[in-house]
Amino acid sequence: MPTLARAMAPAIVPFIVVMLCLAALREGPVAALPRRAALPRTVLAVALLQCGLPLVAAGGVWALGWIDHPLAIAAVLAMSASPITGSPGLAAMSGANVGASLRQLSLGTALLPFTAAPVFAVLPLFSDVPALLGAVARLLLIVVLASGIAHGLRRSFPILCEARVRPALDGAMALAMALVVIGLMSAIGPALLASPGIVAVTLAFAGGLYLLQSIGAWIATRHALPVSEAHAITIAAGNRNLALFLTAVPEDVFAPLMIFVGCYQIPMYLTPFLVARLRGA
Repeated sequence: MPTLARAMAPAIVPFIVVMLCLAALREGPVAALPRRAALPRTVLAVALLQCGLPLVAAGGVWALGWIDHPLAIAAVLAMSASPITGSPGLAAMSGANVGASLRQLSLGTALLPFTAAPVFAVLPLFSDVPALLGAVARLLLIVVLASGIAHGLRRSFPILCEARVRPALDGAMALAMALVVIGLMSAIGPALLASPGIVAVTLAFAGGLYLLQSIGAWIATRHALPVSEAHAITIAAGNRNLALFLTAVPEDVFAPLMIFVGCYQIPMYLTPFLVARLRGA
């Protein structure tokens, strides 16, 4: 549906705000906060996944002289993004710890402006320091705006805090996710017709990056954490909300990355199958 995809592309950012708001609305601030005992390892996981690993990757592509290549930039940005808002749903489908997945999502999203700043600084995306600070500020504004709207709705309409409303919120989030994905894949249709080889290479690269992050996180955590919690971090590692950076990165810079963004959606939908296989590994 290329016409619908083109029409949805400008609505990606507003729908991202809606999805973040729905995620905060569904659980509320108490459920989203890590327990005191789990806070250090949750913060450590966020710092490693969203800052440490992408900086290592950026150093590697810089040493190889590929730092300006669109796929290299896309890979580093993907690694530095917070988990997608659908992570708790994927955790439920995969038999993982939904609470741990939610806490990874909430803390990862809240800290994203701060973990992304060093990554933005080493990528050739911004011309000067004010542009870099502006990008971080825009990310922070999106997170605060979505959380503030959710908090206001929960206070104004107490019924939204009740468990019986959750299925409706889940349905709204699923619908928003479906619409966002259509917009995110708007570059795929034209690219398939004009340059199918480029799409095939990009899809293979996106799939490889997804597997590298997911399986790497599983290997690193399966003996250190309870299995269901290790699965939650595996889901967070592979399923990254790259679309959030549309709010921060200049449109003309992000445009060449949209084929990768579209291709990266495909392996993420295979997460329940992957986690089921890991459970038996």
